[in-house]
Amino acid sequence: MSIQTDGIAPHGGHLINRIATPAEREEFIEQQDHLPRIQLDERATSDLVMIAIGGFSPLNGFMEQAEYESVVEDMRFVNGLPWAIPVTLSVTEEVAEPLKEGSWIRLDDPTGRFIGVLELTQKYRYNKAHEAVNVYRTDDINHPGVKVVYEQGPINLAGPIWLLQRDPHPYFPTYQVDPVESRKRFKEKGWKTVVGFQTRNPIHRAHEYIQKCALEIVDGLFLHPLVGATKSDDIPADVRMRCYEIMIDLYFPQDRVILAINPSAMRYAGPREAIFHALIRKNYGCTHFIVGRDHAGVGDYYGTYDAQYIFDEFKPGELGIVPMMFEHAFYCTRTQQMATTKTSPSSKEERIHLSGTKVREMLRRGELPPPEFSRPEVAAELIRAVQGQPA
Repeated sequence: MSIQTDGIAPHGGHLINRIATPAEREEFIEQQDHLPRIQLDERATSDLVMIAIGGFSPLNGFMEQAEYESVVEDMRFVNGLPWAIPVTLSVTEEVAEPLKEGSWIRLDDPTGRFIGVLELTQKYRYNKAHEAVNVYRTDDINHPGVKVVYEQGPINLAGPIWLLQRDPHPYFPTYQVDPVESRKRFKEKGWKTVVGFQTRNPIHRAHEYIQKCALEIVDGLFLHPLVGATKSDDIPADVRMRCYEIMIDLYFPQDRVILAINPSAMRYAGPREAIFHALIRKNYGCTHFIVGRDHAGVGDYYGTYDAQYIFDEFKPGELGIVPMMFEHAFYCTRTQQMATTKTSPSSKEERIHLSGTKVREMLRRGELPPPEFSRPEVAAELIRAVQGQPA
């Protein structure tokens, strides 16, 4: 099922909706005790939700083998439509063996709650090393995305899904804005151009600078922090959301910003994930997407601007969303403002930008990072979180 939308067309032309109607939900619930059962992990649960709400349009389920191999190999579906990250449901041989193609499968979340169904159209083996090298550009097990691939089962289950119902987010219900709703809000505000911003980290002055540069060009800013599964050492989502609330209240024109959560899980796939993130924001109704330094990167696996260069592998207009490329921003002591090497004549010694590691060390010691790096109200919030103090 797809939904008619205003504004920029969703990827593939139609916004997918795989949320069961009340009647369909009752029918699935009546059958639940007779269906084979699979328990999803946190990432697969996020993927199920993103498919169902249209965030992964045009996907209506987990990828069949031909689509999977085409995406891994060529960053395109079989029909040629760009897509950069495989979305699959992997299980062990023991789980896969008794399942029959053409049957319905019950999908439970990590707590064992019945949340969806899969119409199994195909089960197939896949090459983990091939996926790792093509998607993540490495087969190093220390890469968090590669680690997931190598630890998951060797069989992919494919087919359309249904989500039983769309529940409010347990922590951020007021910020749960699905693609149908975000598109509606953009229209109500009269925004014809909207820039999306992806982040899994707390906001700092460099983020603020590039967001405001983008706001000079477009009608509205869609702040879309990711709240699905991330690395254990990433700053928790609730802390990051409080930092954004502080920034919007104090430092942004509130009528030109919408803050909403992105339920996706991080892959840490660097360049490919930059394409993936852009297409997701296109489905939410964004016309533009910010791509900064080392987008979706981790460690030293990707070059500083590899996530920008990858957009050159597609023809102009092919992705259907405009990437806005920004260099690494810093505070320039010579010009006394935020800048990049494009706008500042400063030497390296005249630039203030701190590594995430250094900032975390300062926060643990209870030290505020310099105001040139972080707004003091945000730094104070981060200190509370890092030191385990109540908000």
